[in-house]
Parts: sequence; C-alpha cells; structure tokens
Amino acid sequence: MVYDIVVVGSGFSAIAVTINLLQLLPASSSIAIIGDNRGFGRGTAYRTEFHLHRLNVPAGRMSVFPDKPNDFLMWLEAKGKGKSGDDFASRGDYGLYLRDTLASLLRGHDRAKVSFIKAKATGCVEQYRVGTVFQLDNAAELIAQTVVFCLGVGSAQLPVSPEGLAAGAKRHIIKNPWRLNWLLRVGERDRVCVLGSGLTMIDQVLALRARGHRGEIRVLSRRGLVPHPHHSHRVSPIKPALPAGQRQISAILGALRRQIREGADWRAVMDGLRPDTQALWQELSREQRARFLRHALPWWNIHRHRISPTVFEGFDSLIKNGTVKLHAGFVKSILDSQNGVAVTYRPRLCDRSASFETDWIVNCTGMERAGVNHSPLLKEMLKTGMISADALGLGIAIDTESRVLDSNGQAQSRMFAVGALSAGQFWEITAVPDIRVQAKLVAAAISSCPTLAV
Repeated sequence: MVYDIVVVGSGFSAIAVTINLLQLLPASSSIAIIGDNRGFGRGTAYRTEFHLHRLNVPAGRMSVFPDKPNDFLMWLEAKGKGKSGDDFASRGDYGLYLRDTLASLLRGHDRAKVSFIKAKATGCVEQYRVGTVFQLDNAAELIAQTVVFCLGVGSAQLPVSPEGLAAGAKRHIIKNPWRLNWLLRVGERDRVCVLGSGLTMIDQVLALRARGHRGEIRVLSRRGLVPHPHHSHRVSPIKPALPAGQRQISAILGALRRQIREGADWRAVMDGLRPDTQALWQELSREQRARFLRHALPWWNIHRHRISPTVFEGFDSLIKNGTVKLHAGFVKSILDSQNGVAVTYRPRLCDRSASFETDWIVNCTGMERAGVNHSPLLKEMLKTGMISADALGLGIAIDTESRVLDSNGQAQSRMFAVGALSAGQFWEITAVPDIRVQAKLVAAAISSCPTLAV
C-alpha cells in the first residue's frame, strides 16, 4: 500500500501532526499512522485514569491548535468541567479532549483518508521513484511518499550496574510505573523506595496515597531536587535581561540571577524566557550546549517544568509530616535481604555509604532522550545513512524547518521529525505549547507540496 504521508509514532506529537494534516490536505490524500500504543495520541501521560494526575501547564495554554487558544477550555465547558484558563485540568481529561478532537475531524466530509496501523516499524529503505518502504513487525510493508517521525521517549534504565543488582531483587522492582496495575501489588504498610525525584515521582507518590498506602516512602535521586510549584495566581512574564552578545552559559545564568536578586520574580523571568528559549539554544555553541546539559539541566528542570500549586501542596505535606523522606545520592547496589531488598547508596558530597531496606523499588528516574539507540528503526536508518544522530545524543539531526538530515548533512524534503526527536535543534520541544506550533508548521510544509495541492 502506498500512502502520501506516513506518521511514525502514536503519542501527542503524532496526533498534533495528524490533526493539522486533516485540516490542510485535500480529500484525495492518504495518511497512515504506525504505532502500537493502545491509546493513540494520548501516549503515557494522557492515558492516566487518576484525576489527581494534573497537567503541568494551565488549561488556557493547552489547546492543540495554536490559533485557537480557548479550544481546550471550550471542550471542558461542554463536558461540564469548566475551568478558568489558570486552572490545571486532569491529564486524563486532556487525553479525552485529544481523542474527541481527532474523532471530530475524522467524521468530517471531504477529508483525507486515515489508516491506523497497529504495529512497529522495524526497518525501512529508500527506493528511487517509489518512496520510503517501511517493514513492520507484523510482516507487512507500506510505502510513504512523505514521512513524519513522531517517536517519543521511553522510561530510563535503573541507575545501577548489572553487577550491583541481585537477581532475586528484580521481583521487587517496578520498571515502568505508568503500568498502574503495580499499585495493586503494594500492601498498605509496605515500604516503598522511589528512584528519581521529578514529575513522575510526584505522580506515583500521590497515586500510592490515593490507593490507601500508608507505609514509608523514600525518594532517592542524585541531587534530591523536586519540582517547584507554579504561582497560585497569574503572574505576567518578565523579559529576561540577557547579556548582549554573550552566549556563554555562565554569563546567561549570572544575568538571570542578578535580575532575580534585584527583585524580579523568578517564575516570571522563567516564563519570560520561554518564547526565546529555542532561539537562544540555537545560538549556543555545541560546547556551551554540552556544558548546560552537564551542569545546569537538573536545576533548569525543577524551575522550568513546574507543577500545579494544589499538587505541590499535597506532596509537600507528605514531606513535612515525615511520610516521604528525600535522599540525595548515587545508587551503588540493590541486593536481596531477609525483609525485602537492601538499597545501598553514596550520599551526595559524602565518601561513606548508607543503606536502607524496602519492599518495593519504583523506577521514576525519568524518560530517556529520544536518541537513535532507543529505536531499532532509527538504528537501521543510521546504518544506511538515511538519518544522522544529533551530536549530543538528544535525538536525530534536523534543520530549522524540521527536515531530517542524512549522513551527508543534506535536508530531505520528504522526511520530517516532530517532538522529542528534534530536541537537538530546538531543545524546548517536549511540552504541548511548543509541539503544537511545530506540528502546524510541518503540516503546512507537507500540504504545500505540489502533488498534494487541492
């Protein structure tokens, strides 16, 4: 089967691209979406059924359409779940909004034909005059005239070497906490250790408590940093006072700190930086980007990717009453013990080791970057020179128009990447407000192709 456009992936980036294509393409066009995600478009984040799992961005900024900012708010109102633009809706509701938005477009007349193919693309080849031929894990093949890669990220591996992980301890480890049936295995008074202290950790801790867990929870991460909350009220963004002509990470951070010391609200400064983040990233040298990733990334994450005030209050109360204990350190081993498993770690800025026993270890160390090594398909394409890896391992190499670069650095006019795979070029490209803009631009570029013109 030959398709005009093949979208590889089934998360938010894929649904954003598909929605825009349906609005722009003629009815004679054909689209195939390849993915094995059972909740197409909702991905892991928006498939949760826990109402307490909230968006980390106010509802007024979560429309899938950049030119219809109130679309999500209108959907909430129609469903009897009306909120102000400053409220934080549940992630489950947002997933339903995406589903309904796509379904509405699919029901429309004079639209492109869309085929959902539940499979994984395992390899592909380019054939002159034919297009890109994809091999699927169900033994089928399909041909794409234009390709949009929307592959996301996967759960990070445990931060412990194989030598430091006892075979018997594995049955106590929850590798993927988003498969929420793990909560049913945890006893009311079981001890739980969460590895990682970011957004996923907070979600899982609150889910545990909502399920009736009343035991001890330890949170262990390298720095022991947790996300900051948004303001409880709207704060106008403040334009950051960046040093003119200076694109050194140390100089940029120094300028931001001075501005805050002089009285500027740091959240307002961070929000004011957002519109310029992609351009600023592109102005940094490779050396300065690497320096940022080595030294500043953990602090960037907790200040930039904030949580709703209500969610923060719920989590912070568990810290204050001693239910949740934070530890900063490096995991050395996870070994069997008489009463579960023993976790040994080296506390941060300390030479000695410390340890504790627990009944469960939950891997909330975050998400891996969407690099080539996490996808058999991309590995195969790298070998054949169809793509090239981003220099810092953040994804694949693309140009400023989101076109994929081959091994010679040449942009391919019929191959695009949207979302996490494009982080090397854009950096700030994992949140809805950024991806929706990129998705619309890519869809517009595809629709302007002469063979797809109305």
